[in-house]
Amino acid sequence: MPDLDVALLERTVREAGGIVREIAARTSKTWSKADGSPVTEADLAVNKYLSDNLRPARPDYAWLSEESEDDPARLTAKRVFVIDPIDGTVAFVKRRPHFTICAAVVEDGVPIAAAVYNPMLDENFTASAGGGAWLNGARLRVSDRTVLEGARILASRNVFEDVRWGWPELERDNRNSAAYRLTLVAAGRYDATISLTAKHDWDVAAADLIAREAGGMVTTHRGEPLRYNRPTPVVASVVAAGPALHRLILDRLGG
Repeated sequence: MPDLDVALLERTVREAGGIVREIAARTSKTWSKADGSPVTEADLAVNKYLSDNLRPARPDYAWLSEESEDDPARLTAKRVFVIDPIDGTVAFVKRRPHFTICAAVVEDGVPIAAAVYNPMLDENFTASAGGGAWLNGARLRVSDRTVLEGARILASRNVFEDVRWGWPELERDNRNSAAYRLTLVAAGRYDATISLTAKHDWDVAAADLIAREAGGMVTTHRGEPLRYNRPTPVVASVVAAGPALHRLILDRLGG
């Protein structure tokens, strides 16, 4: 079933990408949520498309999406779709090609199928539990870096500037989409990503599986595995890297 779910997710997020590109090509509407974060007509249009196409295909799966009202029925469901119509909305608003459409199937708290699609670069990252991670049909593998100095790390500025951790010289970068950061680590383009602020399930569930199936380690900064579809769908922090570098980063953070 995970492979069938991956095929469904891969096809559906790619189709939804066409909606995003059409909206991105013109002036689009943007609002602010109660917490001040932006939401656009693209977020809502993609959420509707994914809901209209995924839910009928798997009527026994529950639904958890950033842009849908939370349904407590997900807590008793064996499988649940975990969806972020656009992760990195700020990048979309600024028309930077660093946002993604994220879809995962989570079973008993663990992702088993995933697709993360960057519609502007036509990058479709996919994975199934035990089936490896892929980008447009090419197998993915995290970097094998074993030293921290000189590592290419995606993280916010405050992570790098915190003097408690005494970082060595690094190649520092960032992307608005947490999911995209994880997939770039899965692809070996960067060695690690660190986020020390809480993330919602929909931000990371799909990309978590992709990074792990590419040989990476994905945990909180304390080394705890990420669990999804809990009553409060939030993970405390995210650190992802190849096994050797992951351990070095956790040691540096005190994990």
